[in-house]
Amino acid sequence: MKINNILISQPLSGSSNTPYIKLSKNKNINIDFRSFIEVKGASSNDVRKQKINFSDFTVVLFISKKSVDHYFRLAESMRFKVPIFMKYVCQTKTIAYYLQKYIIYRKRKIYIGNKSFKDLLPYIKKYPKEKFLLPSSDILKPEIPEMLNQQNIFWRRAILYKTTSSDLSDLEHGCYDIFVFFSPAEIKSLFDNFPNFDQNNIKIATFGKNTLDAAYKAGLKIHIKVPTPEFPSMSMALEKYIKKLNAIK
Repeated sequence: MKINNILISQPLSGSSNTPYIKLSKNKNINIDFRSFIEVKGASSNDVRKQKINFSDFTVVLFISKKSVDHYFRLAESMRFKVPIFMKYVCQTKTIAYYLQKYIIYRKRKIYIGNKSFKDLLPYIKKYPKEKFLLPSSDILKPEIPEMLNQQNIFWRRAILYKTTSSDLSDLEHGCYDIFVFFSPAEIKSLFDNFPNFDQNNIKIATFGKNTLDAAYKAGLKIHIKVPTPEFPSMSMALEKYIKKLNAIK
């Protein structure tokens, strides 16, 4: 079966020069983008119900750009002026650079991990007397609170936004040859919208172990698993897969 139509379960981000647009042009295939999930920010009242007071904390642990956005959004709405001496721990360089949208780097104390949350533990261990706040969505990898609980520190999680399934009732999913998923929430959204979803000949591509596990748990057959040493990106894996299938006569 040749690949003609692909559905990416996220909105198109960036310019028209993305790897997916290049792939579409180079392989003469159609690639559609549709967000399977929606992010809804918590209100000031939601934060108060969690008994979270931003002023109680001296360090903020950022694990995503969305957590940065919602922390500063709520700080403003709750009239909390983030002090200049606040310390920030960012899981990746991308998140740390994104912080510049809200703060001036000069004279700020920012610690940057390499990739995983585990990379942040040396800093956390170094300052056991600090009070750590972890802004997050309602979905959080269980290993993160497990690691924090092992550090003998004061920390709290603040759920500042929630991930919900988008309305996909108008989606004609049967016309696609490949579905591409990047998070377990997107897998959930598929079945929230189509409880009796029948995969038939649709190929499934997943990014990350958690997404892969969710797809298997949902009973899906997986054809593309990313990342791998050979294919660190989804676009590379798709290109190889399309080349293989579309060469078959």
